[in-house]
Amino acid sequence: MKLKLSENIRLFRKERHLTQEGLSEILGVTPGAVYKWESGLSVPELSMIVEMADFFDVSVDTLLGYQLKDNRISPVMERLVTYCRTNDPAAIPEAEKALKKYPYSFEVVHECALVYMIFAYGEQKEYLQKAKELLERSLLLVRQNSDPRIGELTLYGELAHVLILSGEEEKGIEMMKQHNIGGIFDDLIGINLAIRMKKHEEGEKYLINALLSNIASLTDSMFGMVSVLCKRNDLDAAMEMIQWNQNLISGLKKEEQKDFTLKITAAIEILKSHILILKGRNKEAEKQLDIAADMVKNFDASPDYSINTLRFINVPDNVILHDTLGATAADSMDSIVNMLENPQLRQLWKERKQ
Repeated sequence: MKLKLSENIRLFRKERHLTQEGLSEILGVTPGAVYKWESGLSVPELSMIVEMADFFDVSVDTLLGYQLKDNRISPVMERLVTYCRTNDPAAIPEAEKALKKYPYSFEVVHECALVYMIFAYGEQKEYLQKAKELLERSLLLVRQNSDPRIGELTLYGELAHVLILSGEEEKGIEMMKQHNIGGIFDDLIGINLAIRMKKHEEGEKYLINALLSNIASLTDSMFGMVSVLCKRNDLDAAMEMIQWNQNLISGLKKEEQKDFTLKITAAIEILKSHILILKGRNKEAEKQLDIAADMVKNFDASPDYSINTLRFINVPDNVILHDTLGATAADSMDSIVNMLENPQLRQLWKERKQ
């Protein structure tokens, strides 16, 4: 807690055009006492602080320079997040006070665990032990949690991360393996096996799954964001995002061999056509639809749902991908066209199916 008593005595004295001697006469003290107060060499007694506040027509809090903090849970959490975002060490004493006041609040305990994790880098390794203890306590309090983004799985992941940072790599990796539902920790398991444990072959299996999952997730996210950008009429940004995703996929292809990526690329071409129509560039849109139609016919003539033509990674033969939009590529493209709700696009696509 930082007070500004000495600065405020000087400030309020000068506002009243008083010298240190003048103030000392009014308060019945020596000029030396006023000098020491203003220099921070001594602090006036409480009764004198009250008398000065009364003379200066301010509250004692104002004279002291103290601002009362809102210490309810929500404002405390906001301060902790702000401190962490700006890498402000004030986060640690703030966390310590919050834990004393709310030792059984899941929200407080979990947030403080994250604070200690963030500030554990560098020389503050003792903070890792504190983070570990708080995450273990968070698991006991998790029934209080109301944030859908947090659950036992995420807590185990954070705890495993702390164990790894503490030098307990095997224990941390094993914890992630035990709670790797839906491959949620594939990337973390893979990178720690490969880099920290030097178990490259075992790590590769997890990293391949993580890469494939992330590519699919990025593509889904791209489709959703393009819809948002079109709604905002930010068509240039929408086209740039489509191109970025297409470059990602094409950059992973080692040859022009047919596999499931052909179906994905056809969907991207249709999405580009949609944007071009909205921009009034109909001729270009028709060319993109011609490309998409050829890809669809090529894929459906001999469907291949494998994904074994990617560069950098060896995808096992038993790994296949499907979408839920339709049984065939043509069916899937019909679903995409209908979802885009573009009558002109729908008509142009219908003509190419005939």
